[in-house]
Parts: sequence; C-alpha cells; structure tokens
Amino acid sequence: MNAHARLRALIAMLSITVAFFIADPVANALTKAEIDVSVTAALSRFQKDIKGGPEYLKAAKGVLVMPHMTKAGFIVGGQYGQGSLQVGGKTVQYYSLVSGSLGWQIGAEEYDMVIIFMSDDALNKFRKSEGWEAGADAEVAFVQVGATASVATLVSQNPIAGFVFDQKGLMAGVSIKGAKFTPIRPE
Repeated sequence: MNAHARLRALIAMLSITVAFFIADPVANALTKAEIDVSVTAALSRFQKDIKGGPEYLKAAKGVLVMPHMTKAGFIVGGQYGQGSLQVGGKTVQYYSLVSGSLGWQIGAEEYDMVIIFMSDDALNKFRKSEGWEAGADAEVAFVQVGATASVATLVSQNPIAGFVFDQKGLMAGVSIKGAKFTPIRPE
C-alpha cells in the first residue's frame, strides 16, 4: 500500500470514529432529569447572554432548547445533542438532534442552541413531525449573538428563529441545515 492510500485509509478510519462517537445516541443517552437540568441552565444563560432573550421567550409559542450540543469533525463531521421542547414554560417533549457533514473540517466544539417558534403553525408542524429536518421541513433563521432585533421584527420576518451561544472549542461555524430532530423518550 503506497503512502497516499495509507493516508486515505487513516482519514477514513478517523472520520468514522469521530462520526460514531458524535452520533451514537445509545452511548450519549441522557435521563429526563439530566436533560431538564441542562435545559434550565441553558435557558438561564440565554436570558442573560442574548439581547432581548427574556422578551423572545415570552413571545414564543414554543421553545426548543438543545444544551451542550457537540460538534466534531475531521473531513467527516457530525453533531449530536438532546434537549426538550417547552410550551408555556413546561416541557412537552424531548428531542435528539443528529446531523452529519462531509468536507474540509477539523476540530470540535460544544454550544447551546435555542430555537424559538414564533407562530402556532410553525410549532404545530414541528410537533407533528416524527423527524423534523431543518432546511427541508422549515428554515431556521439564526440571529447573531449581540444583534438586536425586536420581537415584532423577529415575528414578522421569521416564524422560526435560532440562537447559538456559549460556544466552547475550535471549530468554525454552526449549521443545522439537514439536521434531524427526532422525538425521544429518555428514562
């Protein structure tokens, strides 16, 4: 086997390993209590770190909180996390997010994500889906951290808004296009 073939084999093995550890829901399964604690902490950070955070939450028809999302990649990448959907401040369902990507990427990071459903229609479509896919089932407009948009502006322009914050790690950019949100039943 020549050096080029060995390098390709090494890259393939590393990529599969990264994808396995990120997207293996059994190995990363959390209990309801663990998810609830993480969701509460993420919502607290959201209200403190995002300009207008409390107002966005108050106006939302539903809030999907995905704390401690993990993204890693070496050519092949993936991201995985578990969280919950809250309606009226109460958890109504738990979800996992799984996505994969292929391309020039290297690194790992962890972050919190909050997706706010600003209309009943958008929320109902999400809740009725057994595997809601961002970008295919609906577009999520991500709001830059530090940007100020009034609730009225957000509602009029986007039925679904996303926020990524509390990022830690060395990997550029977060995208959920193609990510699949699936209802789960943690213990």
